[in-house]
Amino acid sequence: MVALKSKKNNRYMRKIFEGGMTGLLLACALVSVLVLLMVFMFLLGNSLPFLQNNDIWQFLTGTHWLPFGDFPSYGILPLFVGTLMVTLVASLIAIPVGLGATIYLSEIASPQVRNVLKPVIEILAGIPSVIYGLFAALVLSDWIMVIFEPNTRLNALNGALILAVMMIPIMVSVAEEALNSVPRNLREASLALGATRWETLKMTIVPAALPGIVAAIILSMGRAVGETMAVIMATGNSTQFTFNILASMRPLTAALAIDVPEATVGSMAYYSLFAVGLVLFIITFALNLVAEYVLARFKEAYH
Repeated sequence: MVALKSKKNNRYMRKIFEGGMTGLLLACALVSVLVLLMVFMFLLGNSLPFLQNNDIWQFLTGTHWLPFGDFPSYGILPLFVGTLMVTLVASLIAIPVGLGATIYLSEIASPQVRNVLKPVIEILAGIPSVIYGLFAALVLSDWIMVIFEPNTRLNALNGALILAVMMIPIMVSVAEEALNSVPRNLREASLALGATRWETLKMTIVPAALPGIVAAIILSMGRAVGETMAVIMATGNSTQFTFNILASMRPLTAALAIDVPEATVGSMAYYSLFAVGLVLFIITFALNLVAEYVLARFKEAYH
């Protein structure tokens, strides 16, 4: 009887413990959702005075961003184009380089080489963005001047190149974990069926790790969209509306960092900056939604 009661008590205590842990984990998840909602409501609430008193379409499509002065203009299209160009060019550079480095480290490199290269890449991920910006402003810009001879020393290409360097370590770290998580029996089964090493990599390993690879690409692009200090120091911060990659421009994040200290609290310029932040929040949120959709489709197609 004593042993039976002891087992019942242990079972009861185990259920209480499991219920408590479940509740704690649920609370952590809800806190994340709550923080997201609070950020959105904070941006939306402070944007409303501007959105209610200005033409939203003109705000989104206007080609002049001059929030201060007697005749302000609140068109964010130059800022949006700057963000888009810098991010896309950086992604075009970083994605093939990052995936190539990932595949080499995970599938080709010897353990000795991997033990040297992987810590170096991880160190690159931990370097402060201001150091990257300093390198872009003082060194990388000189190389671009020599090769492309642009009209301005600091330009969108300069910002895109340094963002590509910042994207690669994140992409390599996440994508390598995805490749390493592919079950070993898939590799062995492919080789046993007569596939070469490269055919196994192309037809088996990469498709199996594709959701993780896509997640790595999206995360690195999110880093590029949200980066502030490096692009401030590298792009020249001109609010001109242009699609010239060799011209100076100002992304959305740089506009916030530069203009917020100058804005008087309660002024229309002040509220317009919250509207810019809301647009940036929506862009990053949409980027994550697209990533979730793509991941779901890839998982469904693979399985």
